Amino acid sequence: MTPIATLSSKFQISIPKEVREAEGWKAGQRFVFIPKGKGVLVMPVPEIDDIVGIAKGANPANYRDRKDRF
Repeated sequence: MTPIATLSSKFQISIPKEVREAEGWKAGQRFVFIPKGKGVLVMPVPEIDDIVGIAKGANPANYRDRKDRF
C-alpha cells in the first residue's frame, strides 16, 4: 500500500519511514516544494558537493541568453 501522511494543525507533514529510508533522507535536510497542477513535487535541495562539476565538458556555444526571450 502507498504510504499516507496527514497534515497537522500546524501545517506539518511527517514523511513516512519507508519513504525516508528508500530515499536516504535525513533529519535537517532541506527540501524544495514545486507546485504541479493540483499536487506538489517535493525534492531535496542538493548539497554543493553533489553538484560540483555537473556541467564539466559542456559546450557553452550557442547558449540562449535572456536577450532572446520575450
